[in-house]
Amino acid sequence: MSGVVVPAPWPGGAAAGVGAGALLRPGSMADLAPQPGKRKREQDAEEAATDQEQAGVGNGTSAPVQLPFSGFRVEKVLRESARDKILFLHGKVNEASGDGGGEDAIVILEKTPFQVEQVAQLLMGRPELQLQFSNDIYSTYHLFPPRQLSDVKATVVYPATEKHLQKYLRQDLRLVQETGSDYKNITLPYLESQSLSIQWVYNILDKKAETDRMVFENPDPSDGFVLIPDLKWNQQQLDDLYLIAICHRRGIRSLRDLTPEHLPLLRNILREGQEAILQRYQVRGDRLRVYLHYLPSYYHLHVHFTALGFDAPGSGVERAHLLADVIENLECDPEHYQRRTLTFALRADDPLLRLLQEAQKS
Repeated sequence: MSGVVVPAPWPGGAAAGVGAGALLRPGSMADLAPQPGKRKREQDAEEAATDQEQAGVGNGTSAPVQLPFSGFRVEKVLRESARDKILFLHGKVNEASGDGGGEDAIVILEKTPFQVEQVAQLLMGRPELQLQFSNDIYSTYHLFPPRQLSDVKATVVYPATEKHLQKYLRQDLRLVQETGSDYKNITLPYLESQSLSIQWVYNILDKKAETDRMVFENPDPSDGFVLIPDLKWNQQQLDDLYLIAICHRRGIRSLRDLTPEHLPLLRNILREGQEAILQRYQVRGDRLRVYLHYLPSYYHLHVHFTALGFDAPGSGVERAHLLADVIENLECDPEHYQRRTLTFALRADDPLLRLLQEAQKS
């Protein structure tokens, strides 16, 4: 069934969806802590955005808004990276409301990417500068940009539970191998015991939220999907293009559930998703990385579309599975994902890691 590309303005002549809002969604045990080096930024950004990409409402607006709490007293810096310009803060809020010790909140502050078409504005006229260093032809300055060019993305998790606080603390990672039997006997029962809500997904599919952000839809209830920008992407440049395809069919949790019955759905997502992105953003399919996560950050089948040159969060070999490879694997072996051993990373304090490790020892 053919779908519809939803038009929206795009800076530069193509089109894009409306910018994302700041409401958040519940995270999951699959979110990972950062690793040193290149993967560190990917993991930092992924954890900051996992809650974001699950927002119940995505009606970005330029109108002034208020934070969903009053005050913010810093309790602890959960994680920070000067290199990646991201800071995770735990704070107490609403302490003046008379309810005792206040409530917990997490605020993640991240410098937004430069927009190429606006960079020249930083240097036009007489920018405010402070000289830091000068030697021959080299000099370094503090440059104070105008307000419209100095925005910082603020991600809010409120109210925050102890699980959220532990999630954003810096943690070591461990690789673990999960057999098909492990999934049935250990991972699946564990996931079902967590009662992780995905109501926000159903809100999108039922057109109760984020309709203004929709880029494309194939409305077929069995083999259709919606395509929306991921909230990790500010939609101001194509270098870090990032969209998510969410399938209409319910009950497909992850790779482990896929069988040849789902091949029409997967082929639609790959072909129609690439076509929609070409029409909307003029980015061809051979410049896109199209993949699924295992473990996923939420358990309703979804597919990631990112710019090939972008080191997107979760695009490493320990988590990403290319959709084209998934399709071919199912064509060759109908039970491929029920039988295959899958390797992925878990936080060192994740209870699922302990359960899988204990099973492997026995």
